[in-house]
Amino acid sequence: MRRASREACSVGKSYIVRLPRSSSPSHIRSVEHEDMMALHMRTAVAAFILLHTTSSASEAEASEPESAAAREREARAAASIKERERQVQRALATSLRDRDKEREFHKRDEAVQERERQVQRALATSLRDRDKEREFHKRDEAVQHFNALLADLVRNPDLTWREAKKQLKKDHRYSLAEELNKDDKERLFSQHTSALGNKRRDKLRALLAELSVGCTAHWRDVKKQLADLATAPAYRNAAQMEREFRDYQRDKQNAAKTALRQLLLETRSITHRSLAAVRDGPAAMQQIQDTLKHDARYTALDHIPEERQQIIMSYLEELEKKGPPPPPTATEPSRRAKQ
Repeated sequence: MRRASREACSVGKSYIVRLPRSSSPSHIRSVEHEDMMALHMRTAVAAFILLHTTSSASEAEASEPESAAAREREARAAASIKERERQVQRALATSLRDRDKEREFHKRDEAVQERERQVQRALATSLRDRDKEREFHKRDEAVQHFNALLADLVRNPDLTWREAKKQLKKDHRYSLAEELNKDDKERLFSQHTSALGNKRRDKLRALLAELSVGCTAHWRDVKKQLADLATAPAYRNAAQMEREFRDYQRDKQNAAKTALRQLLLETRSITHRSLAAVRDGPAAMQQIQDTLKHDARYTALDHIPEERQQIIMSYLEELEKKGPPPPPTATEPSRRAKQ
């Protein structure tokens, strides 16, 4: 296109150059000269237009096959791009589906693994509990076997563990207690001998109660009485039996003191004013004693009158500190409602 324009311009210039020149201005009129110049100019322009039109048409005819091929290439390229886009979209969709499937697979796999771990933990706990229960039963059976062995062979509460162990090992049942260690066996032996000692003590106290042995009895007299009884329990020595006798008297006396306090609680004539009356004169105390002396719980402490008197005075002081009792309606709302 540009080349055709240049050619047209050169043709126009050649026409302009070839215009005849006047030999002399005096021989040509001015009007004719202007007409001639205009004619030559129109001719050059027409030639330029014709050349431009011809070159443009020929150039269009020459470039038409090239434009069709380009359009065909562009169409093929566009189709290829669209096909590539569709392939990419399909690949992306497939990748997303694969990713979702993989994610779901991993999620299920993690859930399965977590469930397996839970089952393993539960199984481990169950196995530990079962092992503990088995060990407990084995130990319990060993304890039962050893206690049965002690009951058959150890009947003297004064026997020591060293002495008893030699005797126990001779029995074949001793091997049934292999689950127990030395400390366990010695502890069970101590419990067994302690139980035997308690039974012997209870038996002795029952005999002392049958003999009506009181708190003022002497051991020398009681010892003779027990020696004549075939049912009297055996002790390692007399001193041990005497200690049991002293403990019996002490417990009996403490029980008598407790019974006296209960008697004072049951005596309604003793009130918070009784202590003031006793301070005013001895007649009030004598009246209290006359009220109590008919009860065995009072006479049981005749051998310790000073302690008995102290118990009574302590009770009177306690009543005085508490003051008068509340009215019945204050402690019994149901009774107040009836009124």
